[in-house]
Amino acid sequence: MNNNKSVEVERVFIGGGCNRIVNNVSWGACGLISFGSQNAVSIFCPQTAKILTTLPGHKASVNCTHWLPNNKFAFKANLWKKQYLLSGDAEGVIILWEYSLAENKWRYVSQLVQSHKKGVTCITSIVISETEAIFASTSSDCVVNVWKIVLPASEVSCLDSLSTGLKPMVTLSLMELPGSTTYLLMAMGGLDNKIHLYCGDRTGQFVRACELKGHTDWIRSLDFSLPVSINGESHNILLVSSSQDKGIRIWKITLCDSVENFDKKKAENSLAYYIKGPVFVAGSFSYQVSLESLVIGHEDWVYSVEWQPPIVKDNNNSYYQPQSILSASMDKTMMIWQPERTTGIWVNVVTVGELSHSALGFYGGHWSPNGNSILAHGYGGSFHLWKNVGDQIHNNWKPQKVPSGHFADVTDIAWGRCGEYLMSVSHDQTTRIFGSWQMEANSKGDDDTWHEIARPQVHGHDINCLAIIQGNKGNHKFVCGADEKVARVFEAPLSFLKTLNHATSRVHDDLQLDVQVLGANMSALGLSQKPIYAQASRDASEKSGNEGFDALETIPDAVPSVLTEPPIEEQLAWHTLWPESHKLYGHGNELFSLCCDHQGKLVASSCKAQSLAVAEIWLWEVGTWKAVGRLQAHSLTVTRMEFSHDDKYLLAVSRDRQLSLFSIDRTDGSDQINYQLVTKQEAHKRIVWACSWNPFGHQFATGSRDKTVKIWAVQKDNSCAQLIMTLPTFKTSVTALSWAGLDRKNNDGVLAVGLESGLIELWSISLRKSEQDLAVLVPKASLIIQFDTFMCHVSPVNRLAWRNAEKNDDSDSMQLASCGADHCVRIFNVSFL
Repeated sequence: MNNNKSVEVERVFIGGGCNRIVNNVSWGACGLISFGSQNAVSIFCPQTAKILTTLPGHKASVNCTHWLPNNKFAFKANLWKKQYLLSGDAEGVIILWEYSLAENKWRYVSQLVQSHKKGVTCITSIVISETEAIFASTSSDCVVNVWKIVLPASEVSCLDSLSTGLKPMVTLSLMELPGSTTYLLMAMGGLDNKIHLYCGDRTGQFVRACELKGHTDWIRSLDFSLPVSINGESHNILLVSSSQDKGIRIWKITLCDSVENFDKKKAENSLAYYIKGPVFVAGSFSYQVSLESLVIGHEDWVYSVEWQPPIVKDNNNSYYQPQSILSASMDKTMMIWQPERTTGIWVNVVTVGELSHSALGFYGGHWSPNGNSILAHGYGGSFHLWKNVGDQIHNNWKPQKVPSGHFADVTDIAWGRCGEYLMSVSHDQTTRIFGSWQMEANSKGDDDTWHEIARPQVHGHDINCLAIIQGNKGNHKFVCGADEKVARVFEAPLSFLKTLNHATSRVHDDLQLDVQVLGANMSALGLSQKPIYAQASRDASEKSGNEGFDALETIPDAVPSVLTEPPIEEQLAWHTLWPESHKLYGHGNELFSLCCDHQGKLVASSCKAQSLAVAEIWLWEVGTWKAVGRLQAHSLTVTRMEFSHDDKYLLAVSRDRQLSLFSIDRTDGSDQINYQLVTKQEAHKRIVWACSWNPFGHQFATGSRDKTVKIWAVQKDNSCAQLIMTLPTFKTSVTALSWAGLDRKNNDGVLAVGLESGLIELWSISLRKSEQDLAVLVPKASLIIQFDTFMCHVSPVNRLAWRNAEKNDDSDSMQLASCGADHCVRIFNVSFL
C-alpha cells in the first residue's frame, strides 16, 4: 500500500442501550438527549433516531446525566451559543462537558474537584441567568453538594455540602422561591420516606426549612414547577413527588407574609399548621407548605415525575407553566396528569406504555422542550418515544423511532454473508441484527440510515460468540454459543427475508419459495425458540382467541410480520425471533468461540477450559450438523479461531499463550474431513486474545495481552509458522484484530487493531516478495491512523470485522464494524484518499 495516501474515518452508526438506572437520561434545551451507556455518555437526536456521539472520560458506569440548561429552562436558552452537560458515575466522579451548537463539537471541560466518595445518584440544576447556574448532586455517601457555575468560563465552585444522616438521598430538585430573587429552595428525598426542604441564598449555606411526610416508601423523584403567577405576581410554586408506594403527591409552597408580621412559634402551634402543613422562613418572607393533591393511578413503583416545560408566550420571553405532569412507572406505563377545569381534581388524560410481556417497566420519563413528545427508558436498556400528532383539542400520541442496542457487553459481531446486515451478540442475552434501511426520503442520494431491524434470539444465558454460515446457497443461518454447553443453530424465517427485501431493495424470491417458517415463539424458560409455520399461523388466527389459556405456558404467541419501516422496541422484542433448528451437543463447559469456513461447510467451536481434553476444538458439518472432528492442541480456553481464506488451514489462539495451526482437507465428493496439527508454538508472553488471516495468502496476525501484534507466515513445507514481523508495542492490551486486503497483486492490506482502552488503530501491512528471492517476503508496516477518541469505544474492544475482506477496485472506501464492553456496536466508513 502506498503510505502517502491519507485516510479519512467517519462515523456511520452507533448502536447502544441505556444504563438501567433511574436519573440516567436528560433532555436538553437544544433538543438532544443524553444518557449513560456503560462508562460512556451517549448523545442522541430524537429527530433522526441516531446516536450522534459518545463522550469518553468516566472510568466507571455512568449513573446520571443532566443538561444545563435542560428542557425546563429551554425558554431561557434561546440565544445560548454553548450548552453544558453534567455526568456522574458509580465512583462519585462528576464531569462537566461543553457543547458548541454552531460547530457541533463537544469539549471535556473538567472533572469536579470535590466529588463524592460513592456513586452519584442524582444531579439537578437551576439556570439563574445566561452567566450563572446552580446545580446540586447527591450520592450514596449520604452527602448533597451544591455548586455554582459561572458561564461561559465554566468556572465551578462548591457552595455547600450537606450531610443527610445515615440514609442517602436519591432525588433532588431546585427552584427560586416566589417573591425572592436571591433565595433558593431545594427539595431532597430518599430512603427515609420523607421530603426534606432546605433553603439558602445563591452565595451561602443551605439550612433545613422543614420536612414533608406522607409517602410510605422510598421517595424516587421530585420536581418543582416554575413559580405560578396570579395577577402578574408569583405567589406559589408546586412540588410533585413520586414514591415506591405507587403514589404521586403534589405539594404547594405559598408565599404567606413578610417576616415582620410572622411569629414562628405561634404559627407552629396554630391549627392551620396541622391542617395545611408546615411553615418556614426564607429571607424576609414566610412560606406555607400544603398538600395540594394525592394522585393514584399506577400499579407499581413510580420512578419519575416531571412538570411539562414552560411554554414561551411571545418574543419578550414571557412564559407560562402548563399544569401538566408526566409520570413513569415500573408498571410499564407513562401517564400525563392534568387538573380538571371545573373541579381542579388531577386526572389521567393520557396513558402510553409497552405491551410486551418481556419488559419490566420504565425507569424514567421526560418531556421534550416544546412539550409535544415524551420519552421513557426501560428495564431492557430501551427507549420509547411518543409524539403528539393531534391538534390542541384531541391528543394523538404515536410511537416514534428511537436508537436501540445492547445493554451489556457486546461480545461478538459478524457481517451477513453478503454484507447486507451486521449481527451482534451480548451478555444482555440477546442477538440483534442492524441493517441500513433505504428510506423513500433517501432516494435523493442521502445516506441510508442504520437501525436495528431484527432480534433473532432472546435467550436465558449470556451469549459469548457467534458465527454466520457463509456461502451463497440456502437460507441465512447462524450458530451462537452462550454460557451453556450447547451451541444453537438458527435459520431466518420468511418474515425476516421479506423485511430484508424492504430494507435493502434486493429481492430473493427464489429463497422465499423454500422457506415455510414464518417466525418463532419464545418458550416459557426463554431458551429454545419454536417455529411458527405459515400454514399454522393461518389456522391459529381462525381459532378462538381464548383457547389454550389453561395451559401452564401462558406466554402470548408472537405475531411475525413483514416490516416496511424500521421497527420499534415492542416489535423487536417479540415478533422478530428466528426459529432454532438444531442443538450441537459435545462441549463440557460454556461455549467461548465459534467460526465458520468461507464455503459454509464447516463450523468450529471451543469452550472454556482448564485441561487438554476440555480445550479441544470441535468441527461440525453444516447441514447434517454432525461432529466430524475433535482437534486437540491447547491446555486452556481457545479464545479465537479463524479459517484461512482458502479454507486450507484453521488457526486457533488460546489463554495458554500458544497458537495452533491445523490443515483441513476435504476430499471432493466425500464426507470425510481430514485434519492434521501442523504446528503448536508459543506466540506471546501473555494471553492471546485475537487472530486474523491475510485475505491474500497464508500469513496471519496475532494480538495479545502483552501489548504486541505479531505477523506470522506458514512455511511452505507445513513445518511451522514463522514470525516475520512484530509491530511496535501498543499502550494497552490488544483485544481484537481484523485484516482486510487492499491490493492483491502487491499483497498489501490494512490491519485494524482494537485495544483494551477502547481505541482503534489502522496499520498498513505490506508483504511483497523480495526481488532477489521470490520465496522471501519483505514485511513492512506503518500506522495509518488512530481513530479519534470521541469515535472509539470507552472500554475494551471485543471484536473488529471488515464488511468485505477485500476492497473493491471501483471503490475508495471500506466499512469496519466494532463492538465492545461499553455496550456499543459501531460502524465506520474508512476512505482511502
